[in-house]
Amino acid sequence: MAKTLSKQASGSLAPWLGIALIVILVDQLTKIAVSKVLAYATPYPLAPFFNLFLVFNRGAAFSFLGTAGGWQRWMFTTLGVAAAFVICYLLKRHGNQRMFSTALSLIMGGALGNVIDRLVHGHVIDFLDFHVGTWHWPAFNVADSGIVIGAILLVLDELRRVRGTR
Repeated sequence: MAKTLSKQASGSLAPWLGIALIVILVDQLTKIAVSKVLAYATPYPLAPFFNLFLVFNRGAAFSFLGTAGGWQRWMFTTLGVAAAFVICYLLKRHGNQRMFSTALSLIMGGALGNVIDRLVHGHVIDFLDFHVGTWHWPAFNVADSGIVIGAILLVLDELRRVRGTR
């Protein structure tokens, strides 16, 4: 009986790893494409509020620690890999919770997409540039989008859990 209950409580990792893999693939394919097509640090306007703008980020979000001596590459790589292991553990335990698991899958895919950049290039490739007038949001990529969307879903999932509407 205990085996049946624990098996039902946990879920298969396959669908959640599939979501993470899709994020990684879309992220890496878009980075390859923009790296081949765009000139570095040259804006390519697509809308009054949006440019494609190829830049390299050696740090973390908003180029935090981007000018450090190079150690940050390995710290953020280690952090991303460690996060992926923790997320796999959580997915295995809570795979039956769809929103929670989707959120974690998006975060893991985004983290690993940026880890791949750090390992292969020594920096993260960013290219999405939203702006209002002359004020520009820091450039980001598909992996970053996965992380942010996943974080928003985690908050929504927690709000639903606290309110008992899940």
